[in-house]
Amino acid sequence: MRYQNFIQGEWRDALSGRTWDVINPATEAVIASVPFGDANDAQTAVQAAANAQPMWAAMTAYERGAILRRAADLIRERLDLLAPIMTRECGKPLSEARGEWTACADLFDWFAEEGKRAYGRTIPARRAQKRLMSIPAPVGVVATITAWNFPAYLPVRKWSAALAAGCTVVARPSEFTPMSAMAAVNILEEAGIPPGVINLVNGEPEAIANVFLTDPRVDKISFTGSQRVGRLLMRGAADGLKRLSLELGGSAPVLIFDDAEVAAAAKQAVQAKFRNNGQVCISPTRFYAQQSIYEDFIDAVQQEIKGLVVGDGLQTNVTTGPLISAAARGRVEGLVADAVGHGSIVVTGGARPDALGQGYFYEPTLLTGITREMRVSHEEIFGPVMPVSPFSSVEEALKLANDTPYGLAAYAITRDLATAVRCYEGLKFGIVGVNDLVPATAEGPFGGMKQSGWGREGAEEGLHEYMEARFVSMAL
Repeated sequence: MRYQNFIQGEWRDALSGRTWDVINPATEAVIASVPFGDANDAQTAVQAAANAQPMWAAMTAYERGAILRRAADLIRERLDLLAPIMTRECGKPLSEARGEWTACADLFDWFAEEGKRAYGRTIPARRAQKRLMSIPAPVGVVATITAWNFPAYLPVRKWSAALAAGCTVVARPSEFTPMSAMAAVNILEEAGIPPGVINLVNGEPEAIANVFLTDPRVDKISFTGSQRVGRLLMRGAADGLKRLSLELGGSAPVLIFDDAEVAAAAKQAVQAKFRNNGQVCISPTRFYAQQSIYEDFIDAVQQEIKGLVVGDGLQTNVTTGPLISAAARGRVEGLVADAVGHGSIVVTGGARPDALGQGYFYEPTLLTGITREMRVSHEEIFGPVMPVSPFSSVEEALKLANDTPYGLAAYAITRDLATAVRCYEGLKFGIVGVNDLVPATAEGPFGGMKQSGWGREGAEEGLHEYMEARFVSMAL
Protein backbone atom coordinates (compact mmCIF):
# COMPACT_ATOMS: atom_id res chain seq x y z
CA MET A 1 0.00 0.00 0.00
CA ARG A 2 1.45 3.37 -1.05
CA TYR A 3 0.71 6.51 0.98
CA GLN A 4 1.71 9.32 -1.35
CA ASN A 5 0.13 11.73 -3.76
CA PHE A 6 -0.99 10.09 -7.00
CA ILE A 7 -0.65 12.02 -10.26
CA GLN A 8 -0.65 10.74 -13.83
CA GLY A 9 -0.58 7.16 -12.62
CA GLU A 10 2.50 7.70 -10.42
CA TRP A 11 2.98 7.82 -6.65
CA ARG A 12 4.83 11.00 -5.79
CA ASP A 13 6.11 13.09 -2.94
CA ALA A 14 5.08 16.74 -2.77
CA LEU A 15 7.03 18.93 -5.17
CA SER A 16 8.13 21.04 -2.21
CA GLY A 17 9.22 17.97 -0.25
CA ARG A 18 6.91 18.88 2.63
CA THR A 19 5.22 16.18 4.70
CA TRP A 20 2.30 15.93 7.10
CA ASP A 21 2.15 13.74 10.22
CA VAL A 22 -1.02 11.66 10.48
CA ILE A 23 -2.06 11.29 14.13
CA ASN A 24 -3.92 8.36 15.66
CA PRO A 25 -6.63 10.15 17.71
CA ALA A 26 -6.84 7.21 20.13
CA THR A 27 -3.16 7.35 21.11
CA GLU A 28 -2.02 10.81 19.90
CA ALA A 29 0.92 9.01 18.23
CA VAL A 30 2.19 9.69 14.71
CA ILE A 31 1.28 6.75 12.50
CA ALA A 32 2.67 8.01 9.17
CA SER A 33 4.21 10.97 7.41
CA VAL A 34 2.60 11.64 4.05
CA PRO A 35 3.24 14.22 1.33
CA PHE A 36 1.80 17.68 1.91
CA GLY A 37 1.49 19.42 -1.43
CA ASP A 38 0.49 22.88 -2.55
CA ALA A 39 -0.80 24.72 -5.60
CA ASN A 40 1.99 23.39 -7.82
CA ASP A 41 1.03 19.77 -7.09
CA ALA A 42 -2.63 20.61 -7.67
CA GLN A 43 -1.89 22.23 -11.03
CA THR A 44 0.12 19.19 -12.12
CA ALA A 45 -2.77 16.94 -11.13
CA VAL A 46 -5.31 19.09 -12.98
CA GLN A 47 -3.16 18.94 -16.11
CA ALA A 48 -3.03 15.14 -15.85
CA ALA A 49 -6.80 14.91 -15.43
CA ALA A 50 -7.44 17.28 -18.35
CA ASN A 51 -5.14 15.27 -20.61
CA ALA A 52 -6.80 11.97 -19.68
CA GLN A 53 -10.41 13.12 -19.84
CA PRO A 54 -11.05 12.74 -23.62
CA MET A 55 -9.69 9.18 -23.59
CA TRP A 56 -11.70 8.20 -20.50
CA ALA A 57 -14.91 9.73 -21.86
CA ALA A 58 -14.41 7.88 -25.17
CA MET A 59 -14.32 4.51 -23.40
CA THR A 60 -17.65 2.74 -23.23
CA ALA A 61 -19.66 2.66 -20.03
CA TYR A 62 -19.06 -1.08 -20.01
CA GLU A 63 -15.28 -0.62 -20.08
CA ARG A 64 -15.36 1.97 -17.30
CA GLY A 65 -17.80 -0.17 -15.33
CA ALA A 66 -15.51 -3.21 -15.50
CA ILE A 67 -12.78 -1.24 -13.71
CA LEU A 68 -15.17 -0.02 -11.03
CA ARG A 69 -16.51 -3.53 -10.53
CA ARG A 70 -12.97 -4.86 -10.13
CA ALA A 71 -12.32 -2.17 -7.50
CA ALA A 72 -15.41 -3.32 -5.60
CA ASP A 73 -14.20 -6.91 -5.66
CA LEU A 74 -10.73 -5.92 -4.43
CA ILE A 75 -12.17 -3.98 -1.50
CA ARG A 76 -14.27 -6.93 -0.38
CA GLU A 77 -11.26 -9.23 -0.65
CA ARG A 78 -9.14 -6.93 1.53
CA LEU A 79 -11.42 -5.71 4.30
CA ASP A 80 -9.07 -7.06 6.95
CA LEU A 81 -6.23 -4.96 5.50
CA LEU A 82 -8.24 -1.81 4.81
CA ALA A 83 -10.26 -1.49 8.03
CA PRO A 84 -7.29 -0.97 10.43
CA ILE A 85 -5.93 1.80 8.18
CA MET A 86 -9.13 3.73 8.73
CA THR A 87 -9.38 2.96 12.44
CA ARG A 88 -5.84 4.17 13.10
CA GLU A 89 -6.30 7.51 11.36
CA CYS A 90 -9.86 8.46 12.34
CA GLY A 91 -10.56 6.37 15.45
CA LYS A 92 -13.78 4.60 14.53
CA PRO A 93 -14.09 0.97 15.72
CA LEU A 94 -12.99 -1.80 13.37
CA SER A 95 -16.56 -2.99 12.83
CA GLU A 96 -17.57 0.48 11.62
CA ALA A 97 -14.46 0.73 9.44
CA ARG A 98 -15.29 -2.60 7.80
CA GLY A 99 -18.82 -1.35 7.24
CA GLU A 100 -17.55 1.83 5.61
CA TRP A 101 -15.26 -0.05 3.23
CA THR A 102 -18.11 -2.42 2.37
CA ALA A 103 -20.24 0.62 1.53
CA CYS A 104 -17.42 1.82 -0.75
CA ALA A 105 -17.57 -1.50 -2.60
CA ASP A 106 -21.33 -1.06 -2.91
CA LEU A 107 -20.82 2.37 -4.47
CA PHE A 108 -18.35 1.09 -7.05
CA ASP A 109 -20.74 -1.76 -7.84
CA TRP A 110 -23.75 0.52 -8.15
CA PHE A 111 -22.13 3.04 -10.47
CA ALA A 112 -20.42 0.34 -12.52
CA GLU A 113 -23.95 -0.63 -13.53
CA GLU A 114 -25.66 2.77 -13.37
CA GLY A 115 -23.15 4.19 -15.87
CA LYS A 116 -24.59 1.77 -18.41
CA ARG A 117 -28.00 3.35 -17.90
CA ALA A 118 -27.13 6.98 -18.58
CA TYR A 119 -29.92 7.09 -21.10
CA GLY A 120 -30.60 10.00 -23.42
CA ARG A 121 -33.90 10.38 -25.20
CA THR A 122 -35.46 11.22 -28.54
CA ILE A 123 -37.96 14.06 -28.64
CA PRO A 124 -40.90 14.23 -31.06
CA ALA A 125 -40.29 17.16 -33.44
CA ARG A 126 -42.79 19.65 -34.80
CA ARG A 127 -41.50 19.13 -38.33
CA ALA A 128 -41.16 15.81 -40.14
CA GLN A 129 -37.76 16.86 -41.46
CA LYS A 130 -36.23 17.20 -37.99
CA ARG A 131 -34.85 14.76 -35.45
CA LEU A 132 -34.41 15.94 -31.86
CA MET A 133 -32.31 14.22 -29.21
CA SER A 134 -30.98 14.86 -25.70
CA ILE A 135 -27.65 13.10 -25.11
CA PRO A 136 -25.93 13.03 -21.69
CA ALA A 137 -22.24 13.97 -21.71
CA PRO A 138 -19.65 14.01 -18.89
CA VAL A 139 -19.03 17.37 -17.23
CA GLY A 140 -15.24 16.95 -17.68
CA VAL A 141 -12.63 17.34 -14.95
CA VAL A 142 -14.06 17.09 -11.45
CA ALA A 143 -12.29 18.26 -8.28
CA THR A 144 -13.41 16.61 -5.04
CA ILE A 145 -12.84 17.92 -1.51
CA THR A 146 -13.89 15.68 1.34
CA ALA A 147 -14.07 15.63 5.14
CA TRP A 148 -12.29 13.35 7.60
CA ASN A 149 -15.21 11.59 9.28
CA PHE A 150 -15.79 9.05 6.50
CA PRO A 151 -12.33 9.09 4.95
CA ALA A 152 -13.01 6.43 2.28
CA TYR A 153 -16.77 6.58 1.78
CA LEU A 154 -17.00 10.32 1.12
CA PRO A 155 -14.33 10.33 -1.63
CA VAL A 156 -15.55 7.07 -3.18
CA ARG A 157 -19.15 8.31 -3.28
CA LYS A 158 -17.97 11.15 -5.50
CA TRP A 159 -15.34 9.27 -7.48
CA SER A 160 -17.53 6.30 -8.37
CA ALA A 161 -20.24 8.49 -9.89
CA ALA A 162 -17.85 10.87 -11.63
CA LEU A 163 -15.76 8.04 -13.11
CA ALA A 164 -18.86 6.15 -14.28
CA ALA A 165 -20.09 9.31 -15.99
CA GLY A 166 -16.82 9.66 -17.95
CA CYS A 167 -15.23 12.40 -15.86
CA THR A 168 -11.67 12.44 -14.60
CA VAL A 169 -10.94 13.36 -11.00
CA VAL A 170 -8.53 15.41 -8.91
CA ALA A 171 -9.11 14.64 -5.24
CA ARG A 172 -8.07 16.43 -2.07
CA PRO A 173 -8.78 14.36 1.04
CA SER A 174 -8.76 15.77 4.54
CA GLU A 175 -5.22 16.15 5.79
CA PHE A 176 -6.37 14.52 9.06
CA THR A 177 -7.30 11.25 7.29
CA PRO A 178 -5.54 10.99 3.91
CA MET A 179 -4.47 7.35 4.19
CA SER A 180 -7.89 5.79 3.57
CA ALA A 181 -8.33 7.88 0.40
CA MET A 182 -4.84 6.87 -0.67
CA ALA A 183 -5.75 3.23 -0.01
CA ALA A 184 -8.81 3.64 -2.25
CA VAL A 185 -6.59 5.00 -5.02
CA ASN A 186 -4.29 1.98 -4.57
CA ILE A 187 -7.34 -0.18 -5.19
CA LEU A 188 -8.31 1.74 -8.33
CA GLU A 189 -4.77 1.53 -9.65
CA GLU A 190 -4.75 -2.23 -9.20
CA ALA A 191 -8.19 -2.42 -10.81
CA GLY A 192 -6.69 -0.93 -13.98
CA ILE A 193 -7.62 2.75 -13.93
CA PRO A 194 -5.67 4.50 -16.73
CA PRO A 195 -3.04 7.13 -15.82
CA GLY A 196 -4.45 10.58 -15.16
CA VAL A 197 -8.04 9.45 -14.65
CA ILE A 198 -7.83 9.56 -10.85
CA ASN A 199 -5.37 11.93 -9.16
CA LEU A 200 -4.94 12.66 -5.45
CA VAL A 201 -3.16 15.57 -3.80
CA ASN A 202 -2.93 15.81 -0.03
CA GLY A 203 -1.84 19.26 1.03
CA GLU A 204 -2.67 22.85 1.84
CA PRO A 205 -6.47 23.22 1.82
CA GLU A 206 -6.65 26.87 0.78
CA ALA A 207 -3.95 26.71 -1.90
CA ILE A 208 -5.33 23.57 -3.52
CA ALA A 209 -8.92 24.80 -3.38
CA ASN A 210 -7.84 28.04 -5.03
CA VAL A 211 -6.42 26.06 -7.96
CA PHE A 212 -9.69 24.16 -8.26
CA LEU A 213 -11.63 27.42 -8.25
CA THR A 214 -9.49 29.39 -10.70
CA ASP A 215 -8.18 26.81 -13.18
CA PRO A 216 -10.54 26.78 -16.19
CA ARG A 217 -9.69 23.13 -16.84
CA VAL A 218 -11.63 22.16 -13.67
CA ASP A 219 -15.25 21.92 -14.73
CA LYS A 220 -16.86 21.11 -11.39
CA ILE A 221 -16.11 20.97 -7.66
CA SER A 222 -17.89 18.53 -5.36
CA PHE A 223 -17.45 19.32 -1.66
CA THR A 224 -18.43 17.66 1.60
CA GLY A 225 -17.68 19.66 4.73
CA SER A 226 -18.67 22.66 6.80
CA GLN A 227 -21.00 25.54 6.00
CA ARG A 228 -18.10 27.95 6.52
CA VAL A 229 -15.97 26.36 3.80
CA GLY A 230 -19.02 25.90 1.59
CA ARG A 231 -19.63 29.65 1.65
CA LEU A 232 -15.98 30.32 0.80
CA LEU A 233 -16.22 27.97 -2.17
CA MET A 234 -19.41 29.67 -3.37
CA ARG A 235 -17.74 33.07 -3.26
CA GLY A 236 -14.64 31.76 -4.97
CA ALA A 237 -16.64 29.99 -7.67
CA ALA A 238 -18.56 33.11 -8.66
CA ASP A 239 -15.99 34.72 -10.97
CA GLY A 240 -15.48 31.58 -13.01
CA LEU A 241 -19.11 30.45 -12.74
CA LYS A 242 -17.72 27.16 -11.51
CA ARG A 243 -20.22 24.33 -11.01
CA LEU A 244 -20.57 23.23 -7.40
CA SER A 245 -22.16 20.39 -5.46
CA LEU A 246 -22.20 21.04 -1.72
CA GLU A 247 -23.03 18.82 1.25
CA LEU A 248 -22.71 21.04 4.30
CA GLY A 249 -23.79 19.01 7.30
CA GLY A 250 -26.90 19.03 9.41
CA SER A 251 -28.64 19.08 12.75
CA ALA A 252 -30.88 16.06 12.40
CA PRO A 253 -34.02 15.81 14.57
CA VAL A 254 -35.45 12.50 15.75
CA LEU A 255 -39.15 12.33 16.65
CA ILE A 256 -40.10 9.40 18.91
CA PHE A 257 -43.87 9.00 19.12
CA ASP A 258 -45.77 7.36 21.95
CA ASP A 259 -46.82 4.36 19.84
CA ALA A 260 -43.17 3.31 19.52
CA GLU A 261 -41.76 0.41 21.52
CA VAL A 262 -39.62 2.41 23.95
CA ALA A 263 -36.79 -0.04 24.60
CA ALA A 264 -36.31 -0.77 20.90
CA ALA A 265 -36.44 2.95 20.05
CA ALA A 266 -33.81 3.73 22.70
CA LYS A 267 -31.51 0.98 21.44
CA GLN A 268 -31.82 2.20 17.86
CA ALA A 269 -31.34 5.82 18.91
CA VAL A 270 -28.15 5.14 20.90
CA GLN A 271 -26.63 2.97 18.18
CA ALA A 272 -27.23 5.64 15.55
CA LYS A 273 -26.32 8.62 17.72
CA PHE A 274 -22.97 7.27 18.86
CA ARG A 275 -21.95 5.74 15.53
CA ASN A 276 -18.52 7.17 14.72
CA ASN A 277 -18.82 8.95 18.06
CA GLY A 278 -21.52 11.23 16.67
CA GLN A 279 -19.17 12.51 13.96
CA VAL A 280 -21.62 11.87 11.13
CA CYS A 281 -23.25 14.54 8.97
CA ILE A 282 -26.62 12.75 9.12
CA SER A 283 -26.13 11.79 12.78
CA PRO A 284 -29.31 11.97 14.89
CA THR A 285 -28.66 15.16 16.82
CA ARG A 286 -31.80 16.58 18.44
CA PHE A 287 -34.07 14.01 20.08
CA TYR A 288 -37.73 14.69 20.82
CA ALA A 289 -39.81 12.08 22.69
CA GLN A 290 -43.58 12.40 23.10
CA GLN A 291 -44.50 13.54 26.60
CA SER A 292 -46.23 10.31 27.68
CA ILE A 293 -43.09 8.21 27.04
CA TYR A 294 -40.45 10.86 27.70
CA GLU A 295 -39.31 9.65 31.12
CA ASP A 296 -39.32 6.01 30.06
CA PHE A 297 -37.28 6.89 26.98
CA ILE A 298 -34.70 8.76 29.08
CA ASP A 299 -34.35 5.75 31.39
CA ALA A 300 -34.00 3.32 28.48
CA VAL A 301 -31.42 5.51 26.75
CA GLN A 302 -29.41 5.78 29.95
CA GLN A 303 -29.29 2.00 30.21
CA GLU A 304 -28.20 1.64 26.58
CA ILE A 305 -25.41 4.19 27.02
CA LYS A 306 -24.07 2.20 29.97
CA GLY A 307 -23.41 -0.65 27.55
CA LEU A 308 -21.11 1.43 25.33
CA VAL A 309 -17.37 0.81 25.63
CA VAL A 310 -15.10 3.80 24.99
CA GLY A 311 -11.55 3.15 23.82
CA ASP A 312 -9.16 2.44 20.98
CA GLY A 313 -11.15 1.22 18.00
CA LEU A 314 -8.58 -1.49 17.30
CA GLN A 315 -9.80 -3.33 20.41
CA THR A 316 -12.60 -5.71 19.47
CA ASN A 317 -14.89 -4.88 22.42
CA VAL A 318 -14.83 -1.10 21.84
CA THR A 319 -18.04 0.48 20.54
CA THR A 320 -17.08 4.17 20.77
CA GLY A 321 -13.76 5.64 19.71
CA PRO A 322 -12.18 9.07 20.14
CA LEU A 323 -12.99 12.39 18.57
CA ILE A 324 -10.76 13.33 15.66
CA SER A 325 -8.66 15.96 17.44
CA ALA A 326 -8.12 17.91 20.63
CA ALA A 327 -9.91 20.87 19.03
CA ALA A 328 -12.95 18.72 18.24
CA ARG A 329 -13.09 17.49 21.82
CA GLY A 330 -12.73 21.04 23.09
CA ARG A 331 -15.69 22.12 20.97
CA VAL A 332 -17.85 19.32 22.39
CA GLU A 333 -16.83 20.27 25.90
CA GLY A 334 -17.83 23.85 25.11
CA LEU A 335 -21.26 22.75 23.88
CA VAL A 336 -21.92 20.76 27.04
CA ALA A 337 -20.67 23.59 29.28
CA ASP A 338 -22.95 26.02 27.45
CA ALA A 339 -25.94 23.72 27.92
CA VAL A 340 -25.23 23.21 31.62
CA GLY A 341 -24.74 26.93 32.05
CA HIS A 342 -28.24 27.48 30.67
CA GLY A 343 -29.79 24.91 33.01
CA SER A 344 -29.42 21.57 31.21
CA ILE A 345 -29.04 18.40 33.31
CA VAL A 346 -26.28 15.89 32.55
CA VAL A 347 -27.96 12.52 33.06
CA THR A 348 -24.82 10.58 32.22
CA GLY A 349 -21.38 11.39 30.81
CA GLY A 350 -20.29 14.97 30.40
CA ALA A 351 -16.55 14.52 30.95
CA ARG A 352 -13.38 12.91 29.70
CA PRO A 353 -13.04 9.24 30.72
CA ASP A 354 -10.82 8.96 33.78
CA ALA A 355 -9.31 5.64 32.74
CA LEU A 356 -8.03 6.81 29.35
CA GLY A 357 -5.03 9.07 29.70
CA GLN A 358 -4.17 9.45 26.03
CA GLY A 359 -6.44 10.10 23.08
CA TYR A 360 -9.19 12.58 22.32
CA PHE A 361 -11.92 10.75 24.21
CA TYR A 362 -15.15 12.10 25.63
CA GLU A 363 -17.84 10.17 27.47
CA PRO A 364 -21.13 9.41 25.72
CA THR A 365 -23.35 12.12 27.17
CA LEU A 366 -27.11 12.39 27.72
CA LEU A 367 -28.63 15.84 28.35
CA THR A 368 -32.15 16.86 29.37
CA GLY A 369 -33.75 20.21 30.15
CA ILE A 370 -32.90 21.59 26.71
CA THR A 371 -33.94 25.12 25.76
CA ARG A 372 -33.68 27.07 22.52
CA GLU A 373 -30.83 29.32 23.65
CA MET A 374 -28.53 26.34 24.18
CA ARG A 375 -26.12 25.73 21.32
CA VAL A 376 -26.90 21.99 21.32
CA SER A 377 -30.46 22.81 20.27
CA HIS A 378 -29.49 24.35 16.94
CA GLU A 379 -25.80 23.69 16.12
CA GLU A 380 -24.31 20.62 14.49
CA ILE A 381 -22.90 18.82 17.54
CA PHE A 382 -20.59 16.37 15.74
CA GLY A 383 -19.77 14.51 18.91
CA PRO A 384 -21.11 12.03 21.52
CA VAL A 385 -23.77 14.29 23.03
CA MET A 386 -27.47 13.37 22.98
CA PRO A 387 -29.94 16.12 23.99
CA VAL A 388 -33.52 14.93 24.55
CA SER A 389 -36.64 17.09 24.87
CA PRO A 390 -40.38 16.33 25.19
CA PHE A 391 -43.20 17.26 22.79
CA SER A 392 -46.98 16.88 22.98
CA SER A 393 -48.35 16.62 19.42
CA VAL A 394 -47.36 15.85 15.83
CA GLU A 395 -47.73 19.53 14.98
CA GLU A 396 -45.39 20.60 17.78
CA ALA A 397 -42.88 17.88 16.86
CA LEU A 398 -42.71 19.01 13.22
CA LYS A 399 -42.33 22.64 14.28
CA LEU A 400 -39.44 21.78 16.61
CA ALA A 401 -37.79 19.57 14.00
CA ASN A 402 -37.97 22.15 11.23
CA ASP A 403 -36.69 24.98 13.42
CA THR A 404 -33.19 24.90 11.95
CA PRO A 405 -31.33 26.38 8.97
CA TYR A 406 -30.09 22.86 8.20
CA GLY A 407 -32.02 20.45 6.02
CA LEU A 408 -29.93 17.32 5.50
CA ALA A 409 -31.61 14.49 7.44
CA ALA A 410 -34.49 13.94 9.85
CA TYR A 411 -36.03 10.89 11.49
CA ALA A 412 -39.27 9.62 12.99
CA ILE A 413 -39.97 6.49 15.02
CA THR A 414 -43.61 5.45 14.92
CA ARG A 415 -45.78 2.42 14.18
CA ASP A 416 -48.70 4.55 13.00
CA LEU A 417 -48.96 4.87 9.21
CA ALA A 418 -50.73 8.22 9.27
CA THR A 419 -48.08 9.70 11.59
CA ALA A 420 -45.31 8.34 9.38
CA VAL A 421 -46.81 9.98 6.28
CA ARG A 422 -47.31 13.29 8.08
CA CYS A 423 -43.65 13.18 9.10
CA TYR A 424 -42.04 12.35 5.77
CA GLU A 425 -44.25 14.91 4.06
CA GLY A 426 -43.85 17.58 6.75
CA LEU A 427 -40.13 17.34 7.55
CA LYS A 428 -38.18 19.84 5.44
CA PHE A 429 -35.11 17.71 4.90
CA GLY A 430 -33.50 16.03 1.93
CA ILE A 431 -33.36 12.65 3.69
CA VAL A 432 -36.11 11.33 5.96
CA GLY A 433 -35.77 8.04 7.82
CA VAL A 434 -38.93 6.49 9.21
CA ASN A 435 -37.97 3.82 11.75
CA ASP A 436 -34.54 3.89 10.09
CA LEU A 437 -31.79 6.02 11.61
CA VAL A 438 -29.05 4.87 9.18
CA PRO A 439 -30.63 5.58 5.77
CA ALA A 440 -27.61 6.21 3.52
CA THR A 441 -27.22 3.66 0.71
CA ALA A 442 -25.64 3.63 -2.75
CA GLU A 443 -28.97 3.32 -4.54
CA GLY A 444 -30.65 6.20 -2.68
CA PRO A 445 -30.13 9.93 -3.42
CA PHE A 446 -28.18 11.65 -0.63
CA GLY A 447 -28.26 15.40 -0.14
CA GLY A 448 -29.80 18.30 1.71
CA MET A 449 -32.18 21.23 1.55
CA LYS A 450 -31.85 24.76 2.90
CA GLN A 451 -28.34 25.54 4.21
CA SER A 452 -27.24 21.92 4.05
CA GLY A 453 -26.27 22.50 0.44
CA TRP A 454 -27.48 21.25 -2.91
CA GLY A 455 -26.91 18.40 -5.30
CA ARG A 456 -27.35 14.69 -4.71
CA GLU A 457 -24.94 11.79 -4.39
CA GLY A 458 -25.71 8.14 -4.96
CA ALA A 459 -28.55 6.74 -7.08
CA GLU A 460 -29.45 7.91 -10.56
CA GLU A 461 -29.35 11.51 -9.37
CA GLY A 462 -25.73 11.11 -8.26
CA LEU A 463 -24.63 9.98 -11.73
CA HIS A 464 -26.29 12.92 -13.45
CA GLU A 465 -24.57 15.38 -11.10
CA TYR A 466 -21.50 14.67 -13.26
CA MET A 467 -23.24 14.86 -16.62
CA GLU A 468 -24.96 17.54 -18.63
CA ALA A 469 -27.53 17.28 -21.38
CA ARG A 470 -26.42 17.95 -24.95
CA PHE A 471 -29.39 18.83 -27.16
CA VAL A 472 -29.12 17.77 -30.79
CA SER A 473 -31.44 19.16 -33.46
CA MET A 474 -30.84 17.62 -36.88
CA ALA A 475 -32.56 18.68 -40.08
CA LEU A 476 -32.83 16.03 -42.81
